[in-house]
Amino acid sequence: MTDNIPLQPVRRPKRNNSKHRHGCCPWSKCCGMCDFRPRTVWLGHPEKREQRYPRNVINNQKYNFFSFLPGVLFNQFKYFFNLYFLMLACSQFVEELRLGDLYTYWVPLGLVLTITIIREAVDEIRCYMRDKEVNSQIYSKLSTRGTTKVKSSNIQVGDLIIVEKNQRVPADMIFLRTSERNGSCFLRTDQLDGETDWKLRLPVACTQRMPTAAEDGDPPVNESLSIENTLWASTVVASGTVVGLVIYTGKELRSVMNTSNPRHKVGLFDLEVNCLTKILFGALVVVSLVMVALQHFAGRWYLQILRFLLLFSNIVPISLRVNLDMGKMVFSWMIKKDSKIPGTVVRASTIPEQLGRISYLLTDKTGTLTQNEMVFRRLHLGTVAYGMDSMDEVQSHVFSAYTQPTHDLPASRTPATTKVRKTISSRVHEAVKAIALVHNVTPAYESNGVTDQAEAEQHYEDTCRVYQAASPDEVSLVQWTESVGLTLVGRDQSSMQLRTPNGQIMNFSILQIFPFTYESKRMGIIVRDESTGEITFYMKGADVVMAGIVQYNDWLEEECGNMAREGLRVLVVSKKSLTEEQYQDFEARYVQAKLSVHDRSLKVATVIESLEMEMELLCLTGVEDQLQADVRPTLEILRNAGIKVWMLTGDKLETATCTAKNAHLITRNQDIHIFRPVTTRGEAHLELNAFRRKHDCALVISGDSLEVCLKYYEYEFMELACQCPAVVCCRCAPTQKAQIIRLLQERTGKLTCAVGDGGNDVSMIQEADCGVGVEGKEGKQASLAADFSVTQFKHLGRLLMVHGRNSYKRSAALSQFVIHRSLCISTMQAVFSSVFYFASVPLYQGFLIIGYSSIYTMFPVFSLVLDKDVKSEVAMLYPELYKDLLKGRPLSFKTFLIWVLISIYQGSIIMYGALLLFESEFVHIVAISFTSLILTELLMVALTIQTWHWLMMVAELLSLASYVASLVFLHDFIDVYFITTPSFLWKVTSITLVSCLPLYILKYLRRRFSPPSYSKLTT
Repeated sequence: MTDNIPLQPVRRPKRNNSKHRHGCCPWSKCCGMCDFRPRTVWLGHPEKREQRYPRNVINNQKYNFFSFLPGVLFNQFKYFFNLYFLMLACSQFVEELRLGDLYTYWVPLGLVLTITIIREAVDEIRCYMRDKEVNSQIYSKLSTRGTTKVKSSNIQVGDLIIVEKNQRVPADMIFLRTSERNGSCFLRTDQLDGETDWKLRLPVACTQRMPTAAEDGDPPVNESLSIENTLWASTVVASGTVVGLVIYTGKELRSVMNTSNPRHKVGLFDLEVNCLTKILFGALVVVSLVMVALQHFAGRWYLQILRFLLLFSNIVPISLRVNLDMGKMVFSWMIKKDSKIPGTVVRASTIPEQLGRISYLLTDKTGTLTQNEMVFRRLHLGTVAYGMDSMDEVQSHVFSAYTQPTHDLPASRTPATTKVRKTISSRVHEAVKAIALVHNVTPAYESNGVTDQAEAEQHYEDTCRVYQAASPDEVSLVQWTESVGLTLVGRDQSSMQLRTPNGQIMNFSILQIFPFTYESKRMGIIVRDESTGEITFYMKGADVVMAGIVQYNDWLEEECGNMAREGLRVLVVSKKSLTEEQYQDFEARYVQAKLSVHDRSLKVATVIESLEMEMELLCLTGVEDQLQADVRPTLEILRNAGIKVWMLTGDKLETATCTAKNAHLITRNQDIHIFRPVTTRGEAHLELNAFRRKHDCALVISGDSLEVCLKYYEYEFMELACQCPAVVCCRCAPTQKAQIIRLLQERTGKLTCAVGDGGNDVSMIQEADCGVGVEGKEGKQASLAADFSVTQFKHLGRLLMVHGRNSYKRSAALSQFVIHRSLCISTMQAVFSSVFYFASVPLYQGFLIIGYSSIYTMFPVFSLVLDKDVKSEVAMLYPELYKDLLKGRPLSFKTFLIWVLISIYQGSIIMYGALLLFESEFVHIVAISFTSLILTELLMVALTIQTWHWLMMVAELLSLASYVASLVFLHDFIDVYFITTPSFLWKVTSITLVSCLPLYILKYLRRRFSPPSYSKLTT
């Protein structure tokens, strides 16, 4: 064999375009656009490469060292809100526009930017540490100098890498060699696609056959490569040690190209707040123009407009962004510390409010709704069925078949009884024997500390044996046959060994294997019993295909339906005995068909089908894919909360439908419309019309049919699908999952949440408004890419119903109160200026302005993040409370207008009251109005709070104490002697009561005659 491998398809990443993904490479569906360019890879000589390839590094960071500060600042100032305050602060460098000290404007802005930069820096450092851990993993590399150690990040195209058992594959590689005796290995792909079943991989035949040392003069060998010869990055070697040739690294990895670039998510709540600030800015401009207009635009009126814009700048509160960002951090901390959802991690602390407004939840199936652990539940023989509680009967039948010869039966039994017992016993034995033989499972032996691997393999030690297979269904079947007495103890590519209950070893030669395909929906095997020479063809498959293969019977269809309704995955098992002549005739035709140049697949299938006739039906098996804990009640909670759940899975249609029923995603009284396969526009049109005539019907559709519908009838399909109570999309590619979410966002305008656990869910998670990764044995790739990470699906209910609801309602209350606080002082400034002939003179200066929002009222207002209308247990018990949030009522134009009117009322009362009640000096106006303002804000917080927390009381008392204490240092602004007089006290008390008491009365009347929905649950 030559030391270089020419590879034709080379994936070159184009600019990522999420709307158009076409291409012609085998992975074009999942990788995006690619082109083809020849690539020659030199084995063990990466320095001979003819072109540069990307470094093999994992990088999930948004910034690097140099772009961090510019990037963070750009992301802050690209929004109108922060840009406005930057311009405001810069304007104070102009002498004509200066209204006070520079720190009055620069300190709040600096505080905002500092908090943002610190938060972003913490997220970047965490991301860097996670990437560094993966990039620093050590591997063994084969070179001319022997074996050397190399970091994952230093691996290059052309390197020969040794990957040990249970080690992650560091790059996309060609599988050259394995240490396994059977010449194959298994991969765990859980971190790539969430599937815990193992995938079989075969080494390149010529390199597996090569001796340890190959001569340079060996003749060149040409051998085609297939998908079975590949080792994808991020998979884990499950058996043996493998040697692979690195062909793709870094950005060209299949898993990387299968993932779209993460977008910077901005919450809908933030967009709504940004919209309100624009309205407030519009109000600021209008008020400034009115003030100048009332002066008849006298003098340098344009400078007056700018001064009024600065004077009333509090209308747009700079502290709003700081409070909301700090609130998000508190919400994230509460989620992490919730003992009822342990292990939950918040990776995107900027969007916790999104959890409170989810309308569509799109979930993966395998590893998310299910544990991907198969459990054998039912054996059905037609006349008798065995469940979990009667497996001991099956065990006794198998035991009697191998330990009691028929001639030893007692003579006293009646002939009829003997015949019936023999029939049932033999049928059970034949069924168990068939299940133990028709599979692709390989037993492997490992050292357990007492027995080494070689000894365990020689003596078939039960404690050292593990089963390796590409399907968990098959493993569960083989484990069940072991539990009833017939154990698979050995297997290679040409033979299989079973151990009977009495310890004897039965040897079978494997003559032919017909593997399972999604087109055939069945698998078969032809074996020869070495002890008797009998040749038997065993087959198992789905009932839809096996019904036409087995001999006529009157129970297959009915019992398959019954078992499917119980949520079991049903397989039909059959057999056919062959004579030596029959098999030789079949083999000759089969070999000839495989050598055909034209229509090979069709000819091979035809030959196999000639054997698949009039087979003897042995039994039905029922296997359950166990759901994760509390999946059914969690889905019920989500449904009652008004959230529509869609299941997007790469699994086959029958399995997806079965799981949807089992999880009660589709309720028992709901009709199911299975969208038949369509390939043309006409077929799609007819099927959509048929679906349109059905009402309140769950939809099940395959990825291929979905692609055709979206190509020709995107709007019509989405309109119909959105009306369905539940939708199941099977055979979905990763980019299709992301496309569905994108279409839901565009067509409905509602918020979406994606839940997944594997690498193939990353695109969906990143595209959704809120991505949740389920972290567990299925790997961490999805949870690392998600906004929120949970350990179990059931935690999603509490995450949305409690934390999502509280975060949204608290943020809404906090934002409106901060706006109210700023509008109050702006209204007072407007009244003050209008009374004093529209002069652009500030009412409060210097420390009073900063202290008002950052010291005296900050803690009470911010303590609203601890408020809650109902207990968490009530929110979980009545998920209908969540439904009220979907309309966005906590923060709407209506509530915003109410708070604006309250602010204008209170600001006017305080200012006019102070002007009416002051006696001689201007400084008394400042003292009366500012004290009344502080007291009014503290009382308004108390009025707004629904459930008191001890920290709220501390915040109120602390703020009041800090104001009283600071009066000693505020002698430049406030007359200290005046505030100790009874006159000051009764004036402040009167103004505060007039500003607050009417609102208390209105709140009481509203709760009395029009109580909110949650109030009925708290009384």
